[in-house]
Amino acid sequence: MKKQSRRHFLNSVVGGSIGPGTLPLMSFNVKEKLPISNEVDICVLGGSCTGVFAAVRAARLGASVAIIEKQNAFGGVATSGLVNIWHSLYNTEKNKQIIAGLTSEVVDRLSKRDASICSDKNRKGYYTLNTQELKIELDELVMELGIRPYFHTLFSEPYFNSEGKLAGVIIDNKSGRSIIKAKYFIDATGDGDLCVRMGLNSYKHKYPQPPTTCAQIEGFNSGLFNSLLKEHSKEFNIPDGAVWGAKVPSTNSYMLAGTRVYNLDCSDADDLTQAEIEGRRQIRAIMDMIRKYGNDSTVGLTALPSYIGIRETRHVECLYQISDDDAMYGKNFDDAIANGSYVLDFHHPDKPGITFRYLDGTEYYSRRGYPNERRRWRKETETNPTFYQVPLRSLIPKKTENLIVAGRMLDASPISFSGIRVMVNTNQTGEAAGVAAYLALNENMPISAVSSERVRSELSKGGSIIL
Repeated sequence: MKKQSRRHFLNSVVGGSIGPGTLPLMSFNVKEKLPISNEVDICVLGGSCTGVFAAVRAARLGASVAIIEKQNAFGGVATSGLVNIWHSLYNTEKNKQIIAGLTSEVVDRLSKRDASICSDKNRKGYYTLNTQELKIELDELVMELGIRPYFHTLFSEPYFNSEGKLAGVIIDNKSGRSIIKAKYFIDATGDGDLCVRMGLNSYKHKYPQPPTTCAQIEGFNSGLFNSLLKEHSKEFNIPDGAVWGAKVPSTNSYMLAGTRVYNLDCSDADDLTQAEIEGRRQIRAIMDMIRKYGNDSTVGLTALPSYIGIRETRHVECLYQISDDDAMYGKNFDDAIANGSYVLDFHHPDKPGITFRYLDGTEYYSRRGYPNERRRWRKETETNPTFYQVPLRSLIPKKTENLIVAGRMLDASPISFSGIRVMVNTNQTGEAAGVAAYLALNENMPISAVSSERVRSELSKGGSIIL
């Protein structure tokens, strides 16, 4: 008898080309047979700080909430990605606070354990966080409100009722496949996974910002590292990108963001896998360089992230796209639900370095080892905007009734997104999504029909700064 390779056998089965008496190709619809594991008012997909804050806001208003997270902890890029900086809660001139809400609340909670430190004694600067402590703080925040958490749980696909309306999500975890039913949904997956699998329109910018793998290193010397990188990066195949970082509070570790992974789309499964491997390769290359030329045996790698720090993938088409001019000129929106002052910074996918664009009309291109290239992007004026805003409309997908997005998949053009994407800003979109979903639930109406003034009012009552 002629031997047959395993691959040939499988191809024959899948292709239906084996003769009579062999295993048939089976196709069946399992949706109707899946158990219902939970029924809630609001289901949040994605347990970043953005997703958690959405769940918390809705739960505090009285909704029953479930939150689904593929990792083993909440916090997203902050915790699983190791990014431990939250930017200033003040405007660009540091004379007016523009962000509060749950971001400020969590910072205060962490400060009781010396796990958050402000760069400015007046608390007007940026915050460095011990994001391992943040994991536990977010656990407590969720559990004290009775929110139902699902860790190690993957969202598989949307579940529609007989009328074609989104009625649940199919999940996969250690208990098997099941359906969580809900009346309203918040997509905080970062990549817009629920929206895309529902068939809603999405898009990707022509030049999306590339991802970075961070690391925690004990005994790190930033001055020495920068000089080593300048002299020896090519020897170790370390891409020319950008370098920044911060000490982890109450530890001897330093969070280094010194890698850049080019030409890979982290919303594609194969590219995401390659990005993870390449990011870790770059971290090892950095450590090998330090070992060879740093002459310091006390430097050691202490932590790698459980997933790469993704800046940008998909954007979901919503009722309004935030334009570049909206951010650069500080447009005020009647339905504004978030304020931001972080510089518009663009990590280039096609060249090294970063372009920083400021609201005062100046910008500079920064590349390691070269002088900064400074210029004006607009003419000088007597007054300048000191913050930009995010409208509620940019979170509400078109052609949906009971779904809202929160986080980096919001509808925004490239330059505006380069500032909005940071955590203190996306945190606010989570809070707004939670409030909007609750109000729609309470009034039994589509999210798009909810009064933006009511959303703004509830956000303000809950501690947010609404301008």
